[in-house]
This record gives sequence, structure tokens and C-alpha cells, in this order.
Amino acid sequence: MFEINYKTTDEIVWQGRTDDDKNFDAFRWHQWVENMDLRKEDLKPYTGKLGFAFIGFCCDQGVERNRGRVGAAKGPRSIRKELSNLPCCFTQEVKLFDAGNIFCENATLEKSQELLSKAVEKILSLNLFPIVLGGGHETAFGHYNGILSNLKKIEDKPNIGIINFDAHLDIRPYPNGGSSGTMFRQIADICKEKDLKYSYLCIGAQKHSNTVDLFKTADRLGASYILAKDILSTDYWNLLEEIDDFIKFRDHIYITICSDVFSSAFAPGVSATQSLGLDPEKVLKFLKYILRSNKVVSFDIAEVSPRFDQDNTTSNLAAVLIYSVIQTLSQMKHLAI
Repeated sequence: MFEINYKTTDEIVWQGRTDDDKNFDAFRWHQWVENMDLRKEDLKPYTGKLGFAFIGFCCDQGVERNRGRVGAAKGPRSIRKELSNLPCCFTQEVKLFDAGNIFCENATLEKSQELLSKAVEKILSLNLFPIVLGGGHETAFGHYNGILSNLKKIEDKPNIGIINFDAHLDIRPYPNGGSSGTMFRQIADICKEKDLKYSYLCIGAQKHSNTVDLFKTADRLGASYILAKDILSTDYWNLLEEIDDFIKFRDHIYITICSDVFSSAFAPGVSATQSLGLDPEKVLKFLKYILRSNKVVSFDIAEVSPRFDQDNTTSNLAAVLIYSVIQTLSQMKHLAI
């Protein structure tokens, strides 16, 4: 199922401070993460209360095709480094697995996305919650297909809602192949082909980062969006009502975050910086609210580009967001400390 472009994570990646090697209350994530090889045929579904699996997508071919600044292929390693020292603020019934990385060397973008799809499908079949570490935002296409493939095993027409925190709508046409700016147009076409409902909400879209035609395309496809300027000026509860209206008609929610949704003051290490991007505190409030719907099945964060980062600021922000995802889902199962 997996080829040479899949590799397990080198254990030296997960290193950090050790306060105590026996007292779990003093543990950090590098002491708790277990490596997992998705190629093994004897893997059994996880039977514990809550388990997560990280999978890296070490690819930014889509960014290059989109004429962006490459460098996000090294994002997964950088994010893991920042995750390593996070404290284990959950009970031992919460398990963290590292399912390795998908690499794009000597492979086309399409082949790499297909491999990511298989990896996500496998993780979900193991009863684990996938957390995909990008990589360019072309990550989303492979990720979505993995979710869809898994759900189609049990549902004829899965009703999946995509919530994308992003400065860009990423619904460009793709006559010359997909890129980091086409994924949600590609997904719309898949939904049309398979007679599925296309459900897409973009939070944080910037008027200066999208053409008029892209907004018209979003309207034509039935996509929804909340502009960044409205998040700054509109009442918080009104925005939650908009998000509620989207969530309540979907059975499953897939959350994806493009790091360029944030202001460059908080996320300088991205493919396309945003001087007037969002404050992470606002995004965290929305993220936790969506997670508490109990419909979220998978999560990813993309376009962390260490090449342009300053003091690992962007990688650290990605780690804090992932920490919040795991803590919120742990709290919902009464497994947080």
C-alpha cells in the first residue's frame, strides 16, 4: 500500500526537556509519543478512549505550481520539534502516535496526495484522530480524499463539511493540474461527480488576496466565507451563529488551517504573508467552538515554512493550535487534567 515515499519518523525528532521519567504529571509530549508504521499489516484498531496520530506531508510542489515561496516541505519536522516540549495535560488514557511522513521526492504531486489519502484512511480505520502536518496547503486535497474514502465504507453519501481558516479561498481553476490554490475547487468537482453535497466554509478570507472572480466562483459553487475584516468588526456571537448554521446541516467536519490566515506578526514563516491577518486568539475561540460540536473527524495545519520563520514563531503557533485541538477533545471526554 505504501511505497518508498513513506517513512516512519526518526526518533531523534522527538526530543526535549525531561523533568521526570516516571511521574506522568511531569511528562512532555516527546516522552509520550509512540512511533507507528502504517505499512505493518498487523495493526489493530485502537480500543482506548482517545487516540491521535500525526502524519507529516513533506511536500510543497503545490506551492511551487502556485508560484508561492517554497519551504513548507520542512514544516512537519519543525512543528514536531515545537510539539516535543508541550506538557501532557491529559490522562494516560489519551494516546499520541506518530504515523510518519509522506515525501514528494521522485513523485508527482498527484501521487503524493494519493499516498496521503491512503495514510489518512488507514489512520481513521485504526480508530485514531488524524492530525496532518503540512506541507503546502495542497495537503487538503489528499486529506479530504482520505476522509471521504473512509466514510464511504460505512455511508453511501457522506455529508462532510470543510471549515478552512485561510486568507485565500483556494478555488482556482486547474487546467494544468492542481496546486496549493485549487484544492477546494477540485473537491467541488469530486462532489459533483459523486453526487455529494459540497459544503465549504472559509474563515478569514481577505478581499485583497482573492479576485472578484474567485468570490463569484464561491457563490456559484454554494461555498460560504467569513471575511477577515468582518471578524474584526462584527459581534462575536453573530459569527458563531454563522458557523452554527454551517455545522448543523453537516454530519462530519474536517478542519484545515492555512497558516497565512494569521497576521505576519504571529506567523512570519508562511508561503504568503498577511500583514493584516487574524489574531490567533480569535481563531482559537472559533476552533474550540467548532471542535465542541462533536462532529470534527480530522484536522490539519499547512504552509508552515521554516525557511522564512523567525525564532520558530510560526512552528510554535502551529504547535499551540494542535495542543488546543487535543486538549479540547480530551476535555470533551473528561480526559484532560
